[in-house]
Amino acid sequence: MIQMQLLYTLIFSEMALILTLLFRTPLRKLVILALDLLKRGTGPVMVKTVAVTVLVVFGASLYNMVEIRRSMPDPAVMNPTDQVLMAWGTLETSLMGFILFLALMIDRLHYYIRELRLLRKAMEATKQQNRGVDDGKNGSTEQLKGLKEEAASLRAKVSSLQSECEKKEKEAKSAEAEAEALKKQSEGLLMEYDRLLADNQNLRSQLQSFNQPLSSSEEKKNM
Repeated sequence: MIQMQLLYTLIFSEMALILTLLFRTPLRKLVILALDLLKRGTGPVMVKTVAVTVLVVFGASLYNMVEIRRSMPDPAVMNPTDQVLMAWGTLETSLMGFILFLALMIDRLHYYIRELRLLRKAMEATKQQNRGVDDGKNGSTEQLKGLKEEAASLRAKVSSLQSECEKKEKEAKSAEAEAEALKKQSEGLLMEYDRLLADNQNLRSQLQSFNQPLSSSEEKKNM
């Protein structure tokens, strides 16, 4: 009996919540706020736990009804005890199924109401932006002219900078070409210097070989 009272209490509470969500009243904001808080933190875990518990009990009631039906020797003829058990199980199962259905309805209503509020806020923000744009179009012709002039001056500056950049790029390429030419010239000078060093070395060796007979003949004369 206490279980039935609890089930009826849950059903009437869910019906009251649905009616509160359907009509725009001051209480509706409080209910939506409470549901928002319930879906944060550990609230979803608790709700899912309760829903799973009710679903398990719902399945157990259905299983009990099927077992009672199977245990009857003749399903067409039931004794008063079986009739009471079947009626009680049917009522209990129906109430729990109705509770789950109403809980799903409350969740969906809350979701759609929240989405509708966000959509209305977005539409209001869009309308305000459009009004601001219209007001700006009506009273900002001078600003548009100033912006156009500024854009034109910026374009001229950009074009001058581009031409200057191209000029600098050409100068850099010419300087690079000159550097490459100087590099080749320095390589040629180094090769010529190496050749002159080799010639100098050859001349020195030839001079030394020429001086050796002269020095020996002078020594013989002195003796």
